[in-house]
Amino acid sequence: VGIPLCTTNRINAPEVAEEILASGGADMVSMARPFLADPDLVRKAAEGRADEINTCIACNQACLDHVFDGREVSCLVNPRACRETVLVFPVAAARRRVAVVGAGPAGLACATELAARGHAVDLFEAAGEVGGQFNLAKRVPGKEEFAETLRYFARRIERTGVSLKLGKRVTAEELIAAKYDEVVLATGVVPRSPGIPGQEHPKVVSYVDVLLGRKSVGERVAIVGAGGIGFDVATFLVEDGAPSGRDLERWKAEWGVADPETARGGLVKPRPAKAARRVTLLQRKATRPGAGLAKTTGWIHRAALKAKGVEMLAGVRYDRVDDAGLTITRGTKSPETRLLEVDTVVLPHPLVRDLVDRAPERVGLAGRVRRAGMRGGEEDRPMERVAVDELERELARLRQAGRLDPDLLAHLADRGLLGRLARVDPPAGRVHLPGAEAGLLVDQEEAVAVPHEAEDGALGRLPARPFDLGEAARTGDRVRAGRQGASPARSPASRRARPRRRRRR
Repeated sequence: VGIPLCTTNRINAPEVAEEILASGGADMVSMARPFLADPDLVRKAAEGRADEINTCIACNQACLDHVFDGREVSCLVNPRACRETVLVFPVAAARRRVAVVGAGPAGLACATELAARGHAVDLFEAAGEVGGQFNLAKRVPGKEEFAETLRYFARRIERTGVSLKLGKRVTAEELIAAKYDEVVLATGVVPRSPGIPGQEHPKVVSYVDVLLGRKSVGERVAIVGAGGIGFDVATFLVEDGAPSGRDLERWKAEWGVADPETARGGLVKPRPAKAARRVTLLQRKATRPGAGLAKTTGWIHRAALKAKGVEMLAGVRYDRVDDAGLTITRGTKSPETRLLEVDTVVLPHPLVRDLVDRAPERVGLAGRVRRAGMRGGEEDRPMERVAVDELERELARLRQAGRLDPDLLAHLADRGLLGRLARVDPPAGRVHLPGAEAGLLVDQEEAVAVPHEAEDGALGRLPARPFDLGEAARTGDRVRAGRQGASPARSPASRRARPRRRRRR
């Protein structure tokens, strides 16, 4: 063409952009999501520090998905995006020894941020590599770029001086004996057992073993749970782990994309490759399988699996697993029992949460150190809802014991930091919440831990523990939340004393 050409979409690295410009493919490149992941992308590239760039992994979970839901945009791999004036992490006033247990995304973010602020941080990981659930996600076809986040944190560990201890399953007793100033548990989610009779059968395997290749999988497979993990495992099995997205010709055939010069509109009939296995996706809820997947990517996953012949069944009761396969029952008015003659049944894998249950007092929880399970039932609420509900119960207990300062809740509720906690109105008293000064402010939507300090963190300067936020407000200590230099937290009484404006009719 004879006019300047700008190209865009999935240009997430400076070398990719440079190659496009150098080859004459375009005169300009446009990038959007990569600047949410790392606003310093251009500066780092110009300074020869491209290996320090936090790469956009195209997950859409906090950017485009939020746009379509009318929510504030952010970024899964950079939760400070669009919250830079709220999540302010200055250099710590005093250096502390901190233990972070678990090197998944939450633990990595917490450990490196604490170290960057000047603390001495030991990061413990039971596995032989960092990454946690991201090490599973990066093996799913289409999610290979999740490995870029782990590359970024590996470099950040080097730069910030975090002491990384791989292959070390630390115990609560060891943490207590080491006398750390603070301990952060980032040990990850805990998949629950579905309680299916016969789930100990040899043909039953965990999704972890499937994705890591530790167990063989037969030709006919039933996957229990049709949420995000179920869809990922199904994609892995029908593709046999092959990254079709990196084979351009194969990808074009799968989705019916052709050269516009040879096909009208650049579209032809899709020719998906034969599935490597026969897969059935199951869920207890009667809603459409995959209904909880993200708006911008869920339809792609559903379409891709249907094209591979994956059967999706909802409203299922799991009766038993035996040598014949998995027996299920569907329907309530006229129940229908069916035997799925499968070679392999993929289930969530139960884990142990001893560190959380036996943790010392100065402990904070990073990310979602909770139970993960199939959606459908009280025990299957979203993890962020579980976290808030558990916190509410703890606050209610402290309220009854007369140990909770009402100004603390008034401040948090005013700033929108604890959602439904605005309705709690406990009697006056002092508070020492376990983990309140452990160095964490958890982003409940993105499940990425955001560290802070009681002295000078995202909530501003607070007195030493046990603390009384009401006293801080009365003595003039200013609290930073939402913007620097915000007014001190007001007590419920002071808020009631404010005159209300009349509404105009």
